[in-house]
Amino acid sequence: MEQISAKAFLFDLDGVIFNTEGQYSEFWNGIGLEYFGDGELAARIKGQTLEQTFSQLFPDDEAARAEVKRRLYAFEDSMDYVYVPGALEFLEALKAAGHPSAIVTSSNRDKMDCVYRARPEILTAVGRILTGEDFTHSKPWPDCYLLGMKVCGTSPSETVVFEDSFHGLEAARASGAKVVALATTNAREAVAPYSSLVLDDFRGAAALFGL
Repeated sequence: MEQISAKAFLFDLDGVIFNTEGQYSEFWNGIGLEYFGDGELAARIKGQTLEQTFSQLFPDDEAARAEVKRRLYAFEDSMDYVYVPGALEFLEALKAAGHPSAIVTSSNRDKMDCVYRARPEILTAVGRILTGEDFTHSKPWPDCYLLGMKVCGTSPSETVVFEDSFHGLEAARASGAKVVALATTNAREAVAPYSSLVLDDFRGAAALFGL
């Protein structure tokens, strides 16, 4: 496969760095069934911030927001943060080669505190971690990835974004960056139209970028 030229590398978190989307699907589909009789809720909210999700699901129900948030935070504190195969090694290879990198996630800082407790090495594996509090419009708007390029000091043509969710892929494509889809959450054929390359995981990815 032909090598891909890039200077900066931006990564979504869940479903890209950590293989956590299945756990989130179980949680949010359970919430969907309990509150709305909807067992497919997770697919419709992937990539959104918690505030976006609450505005959509519970626009006027503060009690429901508080209860779901309490349960979500307890769930995230006990989640199994397993790396997508090859992800940490790829981040380390980028760092060793001097490439700017950042995690760009719709997750909030409370959730990230859970991540840091479970996987403290992620704090130094990338140059910057941007969360949902850092941008006004989250995915599918491109703002988060444009901010990622700004902090990395690169342009869209020099940047690769790795995403797995449809909202995230839409945001990445709208930013003008090169887009690589991870087939960790959705089928390869489903994410292929949004990207120039589809990967199952990061094993062997270093060679694709000349590392």
